[in-house]
Amino acid sequence: MAWRCSAATNAGLVDNLVTANILSTPRIIAAMKASDRAHYSPRRPYDDCPQSLGFGATISAPHMHAHALESLAPMLKPGASVLDIGSGSGYLVAVFSRLVRPGGKVIGVEHIKELNEAAEKRFVADEGTVAKELLQKGEVVFKTSDGRQGCPGEKFDVIHVGAAVPVVPEALLEQLKAPGKMFIPVGDVHEDQYIYEYTKDAVGNLKRERLFGVSYVPLGDVEYYYARGMKLVE
Repeated sequence: MAWRCSAATNAGLVDNLVTANILSTPRIIAAMKASDRAHYSPRRPYDDCPQSLGFGATISAPHMHAHALESLAPMLKPGASVLDIGSGSGYLVAVFSRLVRPGGKVIGVEHIKELNEAAEKRFVADEGTVAKELLQKGEVVFKTSDGRQGCPGEKFDVIHVGAAVPVVPEALLEQLKAPGKMFIPVGDVHEDQYIYEYTKDAVGNLKRERLFGVSYVPLGDVEYYYARGMKLVE
């Protein structure tokens, strides 16, 4: 079972995800091993369960990141453009970046400024000079805005959403390239939630597939979290 994939090291965690048949793509496995979760999860980075980041946000369980990456793997090629909505810790931004180099671009959108600032620092701590160069070139961007609006004016080969929405925002469907693929949890926090894959073919036809049930924090309003005096977990 997925929750049994916890380990004492990042490599051990990834190996357990392979053994559990959640990971199978060599490029994904290598990228996850190269992106040590200890840089992105303030506490218990190798436990296979969500960890708090503060402001009601979490870094998703490793097995959910693995499912997302495997789902999106066909589109995660060098030169691809990726939008990560609810980018939180910055972990998937880092993994996506490794997978779309050279020539690719990753935009992480997070509505809490403090989370975004922390994510960028974590990314630099993980990759050092390489991360600084990617940020300077605009090949990795941490953007503070409402994820439900996506990134107006741009189109993406891959869209990943890391928080649940009751209804899929039309803006995200419009920003998905043809061909392109989106991985998104859909459902209200008080109702059943499911992961959906949205696949757009080369002529723009859209296919939707429901995968499995999940429990994600909502893609909510920034005012909700600030009003409750929430803070960053360090």
